[in-house]
Amino acid sequence: MKILVVDDEKLLVKGIKFNLENEGYSVDACYDGEEALNMARSENYDLIILDLMMPRKDGLEVCQEIRGFSTVPIIMLTARSEDADLLMGFESGADDYMTKPFNILELKARVRALLRRASISAPPVRPSSAVLSRGHITVDEERRKVTKSGEVIELTMKEFDLILFLMKNPGRVYSRENLLDLVWGYDYQGDTRTVDVHIRRLREKLELDSAKPRYIVTKWGVGYYFAE
Repeated sequence: MKILVVDDEKLLVKGIKFNLENEGYSVDACYDGEEALNMARSENYDLIILDLMMPRKDGLEVCQEIRGFSTVPIIMLTARSEDADLLMGFESGADDYMTKPFNILELKARVRALLRRASISAPPVRPSSAVLSRGHITVDEERRKVTKSGEVIELTMKEFDLILFLMKNPGRVYSRENLLDLVWGYDYQGDTRTVDVHIRRLREKLELDSAKPRYIVTKWGVGYYFAE
């Protein structure tokens, strides 16, 4: 597994790189957003750890541009804990975030969880048979492909996991906490509004009218569900 670590704090990068290499990962490092973007384009990384505040290009801009050509899992690092900053990271396409200072053991746990889920979700070479369809939305589980009225829609890994889970359980309402546990797949310590951001992004990408969602529905005061 190959990981890219991006942060302008060289001592922090050195520590992360050392710990991840001790876990058996191959780790590249760089220290600004422009170089990170170039490396992400030229190399096939399994995961990227990306700082929010960096020279030349900040993490949000880099994350958005990477999402234009890749669904590689991205963990965003930030020294700022304001809700708006954290939610902006998810809206830019990040799969997870950690606020500095963080425990390196927790970072390694997050890395393992995202890589495990990405590995399990890797598309097989054989033809797909597990296809879910409802109205204009079709999800091909094995190929990790989603279409809207026949048009292929690019989703991040976590967006795909979320829509797949909801479509597999139509009509059942899940709270934010339930979804964090069942979809994110580990003891998630982040803001539960993470779920709200991902739901909003799915509506924007998959609903015909995101302001009046037909399928990705809110049960007010309870949670979210996929309409039967």
